[in-house]
Amino acid sequence: MSESANSEPKAPGGIGAFIANHPTAIAAVVAALVFVLLAVGAVFAGIAVGSNSSSAENGAEEVTVDSRSQPDANPAAAAIRTCSVQGLASVAAFPSLVGVVTDAATGDVLWGRSEATAASPAHIVTALTGAAALQALGPDTRISTKVIDGSTPGTIVLVGGGDPTLATTNASFYRDAPQLSDLASQAMTRYEELHPGEPITQIVLDSTLWNTSDAWDPNWPERERTGGYHSYVTALMINGDRADPTAAISPRGTNPVKSAGEAFAQAAGLPAVSFTTGAAVGTTVLAEVKSQPVSILVEQMLLSGDDSLAESLARLVSLKLGLNGSAASLTQAIPSALADAGLTDAGTITTTDGSGLSPQNQAPPKIIADFMSQGATGSGAIAATFAMLPVAGESGDLYNRFEGDAAAASGQAKAKSGWTNQEHSLGGVVSAADGTQLAFAFYSIGEGISQDARTALDNLAAGVYECGNNLSNY
Repeated sequence: MSESANSEPKAPGGIGAFIANHPTAIAAVVAALVFVLLAVGAVFAGIAVGSNSSSAENGAEEVTVDSRSQPDANPAAAAIRTCSVQGLASVAAFPSLVGVVTDAATGDVLWGRSEATAASPAHIVTALTGAAALQALGPDTRISTKVIDGSTPGTIVLVGGGDPTLATTNASFYRDAPQLSDLASQAMTRYEELHPGEPITQIVLDSTLWNTSDAWDPNWPERERTGGYHSYVTALMINGDRADPTAAISPRGTNPVKSAGEAFAQAAGLPAVSFTTGAAVGTTVLAEVKSQPVSILVEQMLLSGDDSLAESLARLVSLKLGLNGSAASLTQAIPSALADAGLTDAGTITTTDGSGLSPQNQAPPKIIADFMSQGATGSGAIAATFAMLPVAGESGDLYNRFEGDAAAASGQAKAKSGWTNQEHSLGGVVSAADGTQLAFAFYSIGEGISQDARTALDNLAAGVYECGNNLSNY
């Protein structure tokens, strides 16, 4: 035998040896791979066959599906505001509360309660009147009171031009007011030059710039006059018709025109003169004095809340716009002047007086906030008016407010306050703790409302100051 025939056979090495030693496992792997390859091939083959056969059978063109368009950039995340003033807005001092807080720069509403619903803003209306006066009359305009030579010898005419600040004393409540004594002195000197030796026996009192029967709104409580806050609205008067010309609050009379005539006669040294009322017929001016510029009058009105000034300025706006100076004309005059000043949606405002005392005045809180925003960030008459508003805790009728819990916002807000027996209101702009300027308007309305509402409004505004741009609407 050969050697090969007598020896045992050798097992193969490498891959062959692995296959020989694991035949079952290798078979399973191979079968699985074959199945996967067949399945994938069948899918692609099916798609191709289906597409070709569909196109061939229907005669349709091949459809190409475009990829879905993608946004250029992902939208920015919306800020989640977490600071709430809900507790401050829900106190018992508010019988009801409507209002709004907006970002003064963008107009975005951060907090609102019926902000688009018209309601009475009370004396916040004086800010609207001030802007209307600056827009329509002009900041440098001065209001004249004149004495005209009469149509018959011995007669002169005292002509009111709508200036309630004409004063009988240098200590007048109205700063640097024109003096009745100057008017009288000028008139007597000039009259004597024209009519030497002819005594003056009659003074005609001319308050016909607007209808003297339209001097008191029936919606105004009479106690506002007797209590010293509001005079009859006549084109001829002195000292705002105050009993005490030096005091802000002083009882007002029942006949401002007659009171002005009697004071003039006394200053002119004419104790025995008689009075009549009517319009001047002559044109010869014997004397004239002028008020401070309208810009100063508006500032005085806003800081002190002077109703007599507000009503006179409103009537003069009406006349300047070609209306008749009546109370009824103010619903057209004030919104029209504000629209001219650039206030969008000024037509949503209803003004039945210049002071805000009547509850018939109506303005949504949102339009007041828009007015204040424009004042804080814009220019023109509205910005000039805003610059004159009282500062919280420091000036005007806010000088003794924003105390206690509201002290943090003292000095940080410019605003106009309002109050009647049925309402307290506050509107302005607060420079919040985080630097955001926030415009606001709050009206608390209800019968028998107390002074606690005023403090509660300050606290609410201070809460807005603390929250800033993190203010939540809940």
